Amino acid sequence: MILDKIDELLKEVQTLSAKNADEVEQLRLKYLSKKGEITALMNDFRNVAADQKKTVGMKINELKTLATERINQLREECETQETGDVTLDLTRTPYPVKLGTRHPLTIVTNEIIDIFSRMGFVLADGPEVEDDLHVFTKMNFAADHPARDMQDTFFVSQHPNDVTKNILLRSHTSSVQARVMENMHDENGKLTAPIRVICPGRVYRNEAITARAHCFFHQVEGLYIDKNVSFTDLKQVLLSFAKEMFGADTKIRLRPSYFPFTEPSAEMDISCFICGGEGCGFCKHTGWVEILGCGMVDPNVLEQCGIDSSVYSGYAFGMGVERITNLKYRVNDLRLFSENDTRFLEEFEAAD
Repeated sequence: MILDKIDELLKEVQTLSAKNADEVEQLRLKYLSKKGEITALMNDFRNVAADQKKTVGMKINELKTLATERINQLREECETQETGDVTLDLTRTPYPVKLGTRHPLTIVTNEIIDIFSRMGFVLADGPEVEDDLHVFTKMNFAADHPARDMQDTFFVSQHPNDVTKNILLRSHTSSVQARVMENMHDENGKLTAPIRVICPGRVYRNEAITARAHCFFHQVEGLYIDKNVSFTDLKQVLLSFAKEMFGADTKIRLRPSYFPFTEPSAEMDISCFICGGEGCGFCKHTGWVEILGCGMVDPNVLEQCGIDSSVYSGYAFGMGVERITNLKYRVNDLRLFSENDTRFLEEFEAAD
């Protein structure tokens, strides 16, 4: 009788088991395929008496549902056993992926930014392909200044009759300072807010590539403009930076220098942290190592950027990131920073 057959199959389905995916597939074929047991019952259904069709139909549906659920359960159990209960990423490469590290210049740049950010400086950025106006003219460079010569600057386009139209790769990040200053004042030359920015970025100069020079390198420049800003403020900020960057025992000294955009100007040295100022080969037996240039913003620069120099004053400073990185990690060849030699970069895993 068909009901007896259905009851028998129900008992079988409830106790189904399989050890692998192949056995699960055999069970599916036996019970659920076109030639399987349940399909055969459905074919016999047309011979069932009319008064039993409802009961038999419900029983067949129950059997099919139970068989489907049990076989799916067995399939999932076998898949879990085969993968060790681990979800596989089929897009992953077949070999272990080794994690990299930050570039030493990035490590040092981030450290410099962090130090000055804690002093209230905010990040400012600008284009690397710049115009003469922001790179030179607003920075108080004379029209015949040597820095405008092709020997020092990469020009994208030149206009011999009007140098202010020249387009070039910026030779310093002071152009970012110019853009900040010209956008931070009203029509009367009054600042809308004090300017305190730090400007990191890549710069370009037309120089031969050697162990000590490169045609591109990285700078971090700072600018502070407000009322009653003095050289004493500049000195204190730079002393705090040196102690944070190179150690609490670090001393600084400022030597007179010249830059077109600052007056007075100075170069800053730090006491050699290798010999403690006693003198060694690293500091050329002087006890001091130069790290940056600085000074009070020239009033001409303020006026060029639209700021009233009779009301406001400020200071600026700039340092080469490669120079600071060399001091911290004693890298003796600038070319290593841009060659992407993984053996060199792996040395900085612990510094990241």
